[in-house]
Amino acid sequence: MKRAGSRLLPVVACFLLSLVVLPLACAGQVAVIDLNAASTKSVEDLSNPALSGSQLRADAPQLMEKAENRDFTRELIAVQWRPADRIYLFVVLPRNVQKPPVAIYLYGHPSDTDRYMDDGWCQRTTSGGYAAVGFVPALTGHRYHDRPMKEWFVSELQESLGKSTHDVQMVLNYLTERGDLDMSNVGVFGVGAGATIAVAAASVDPRIKAIDLLDPWGDWLVWMQKSDVIPDDERPAYVKPEFLKKVAAYDPVKLLPALKTAHIRLNQVDDSLSTPEEAKKKMEAVMPATAEHQRFESNMAFFSEVASGGRVFDWLKLQIKAPDSKVREATKETLAGPGSGPGK
Repeated sequence: MKRAGSRLLPVVACFLLSLVVLPLACAGQVAVIDLNAASTKSVEDLSNPALSGSQLRADAPQLMEKAENRDFTRELIAVQWRPADRIYLFVVLPRNVQKPPVAIYLYGHPSDTDRYMDDGWCQRTTSGGYAAVGFVPALTGHRYHDRPMKEWFVSELQESLGKSTHDVQMVLNYLTERGDLDMSNVGVFGVGAGATIAVAAASVDPRIKAIDLLDPWGDWLVWMQKSDVIPDDERPAYVKPEFLKKVAAYDPVKLLPALKTAHIRLNQVDDSLSTPEEAKKKMEAVMPATAEHQRFESNMAFFSEVASGGRVFDWLKLQIKAPDSKVREATKETLAGPGSGPGK
């Protein structure tokens, strides 16, 4: 049952998204797009987290929907650089802020675009004058389609992580071309596999100045043996040397020690079993000396101590610099508030 649910969730999510997009298209508010429009000449090297060795040619981005709010503007943009892999990119801009700093949000597997369309999430991530950018990784949400059910995010992990790491870099290219964002101050907030992708992208793209990580996947042999993400009947296939070799380039245990990103924070939750305790300790041990690290005994503790009310986003905002010194000081005060002192 667990295995079927992990596959069906992104399929159902894709269907639900179509219920939103298609009616809007009929109303003339959304661009009609061809899912196979991307250049068939694109070449991709999934063994390399960097774009070198790959030739991804982006189609012209298409604005599908624009929503105006009192405090922010949310744009839904279709971008594509692979055949049959249209990505729904959400760019949320704070009102009355010229060239805001940029935070990219990646929520791993399984995930969908629901949160990016939530006004509360948009309000929290852009408060203080920041741009929030979100999309779902490869082989999850609306990007999981036309594949046999036996092929999923983990069974195709090199593809999932490799394409998503390249996507971060291609999205940064697009954001740079827009000209309305401060691309000298870019951070990435990642959860689970999204945190793994954040580490991989930061290891090859110096535009990323800060990464905020929550329970990244990694330490692959241990992770495959013990993570509750993996159905027991599939584990033997994922501990084979040939499988582990393919994903070695995306292991945070390998990448974190050499990471030159200016600001790094690792948050880990003890009762989260998606990443085994042994793997958590290994990642903690290899963190750069300047990185920050916090452990929480439970998800409830994490939420109550640092996450509720949008506080979880404040650390990353502080690292990528607020556009106004008063906003920066306000962010500092929030971080220094109750329940967020040293070690919290």
